[in-house]
Amino acid sequence: MRIHHLNCGTLCPSSARFVTGDGGLFERARMVCHCLLLETPRGLVLVDTGLGTRDVQDAKQRLGGRFVARNAPRLELAETALAQVERLGFQRGDVRHIVPTHMDLDHIGGLADFPEAQVHVFEDEHDAALVPPKPGAMFGYRPVQWEHGPKWNRYAVDGERWFGFESVRVIPGLDAEVLLVPLAGHTAGHCGVAVKGPGGWVLHAGDAYFSHHEVDPVAPRSPWGVALFQRLRSVDNAARLANQERLRELVRAHGHEVKVFSAHCAVEFERLRGGPAHGAA
Repeated sequence: MRIHHLNCGTLCPSSARFVTGDGGLFERARMVCHCLLLETPRGLVLVDTGLGTRDVQDAKQRLGGRFVARNAPRLELAETALAQVERLGFQRGDVRHIVPTHMDLDHIGGLADFPEAQVHVFEDEHDAALVPPKPGAMFGYRPVQWEHGPKWNRYAVDGERWFGFESVRVIPGLDAEVLLVPLAGHTAGHCGVAVKGPGGWVLHAGDAYFSHHEVDPVAPRSPWGVALFQRLRSVDNAARLANQERLRELVRAHGHEVKVFSAHCAVEFERLRGGPAHGAA
């Protein structure tokens, strides 16, 4: 199995120093929408989709004016997962499965670009997004992004353990190990997605954290802007903080076995991708 690291949406919020902890106070930050494309004998698998073609073409309707104003997304068709899949020589129909970390707008915007794909999601997240318990829970969800009727496959934790975490294996018969690893806090059903590749395990931690500084095994810290955003945007901040600590311990104890990365850290993307985080496949 081959793993491609894709940036499916560059975000440029104000104040790099405030948001990422690096760069100038008045410099635009650079964040990515880090997705994985897995080449398997049974077709392609996407882990997260980032921003899709419809999001790029009608950003205010699909993403909302608040998200666009706050994050200043680049909005380039070339950065969409579909464009990058095609540049690799595949067609949209070759993407058979999609595994989102959660259902926030910048993680599943590309679902509609792959309408025939099976979508594998933790049932708590599916239920929170489609039947939110209160209006505030809809902040990160945009139902327009799934109005095409995705082919949902819902999962509950089944007791399998992965490096001490609960997990559930998804996509039966894939001939590749792909696990949902519950990391609730940011959203009700937020998960990491663990994939066993040729070089060992990788864990896409989604929005369980935002900056590589937060999982530094020696001196972890959270940039001010990121810390404030995470606290305000968590449905269960105590659970989020507890899961961040568990991820730090995973990095300390098993960093040689598992490469852990978040959805939006450009530094991590560059490390794993081996080049600038501009999204070209």
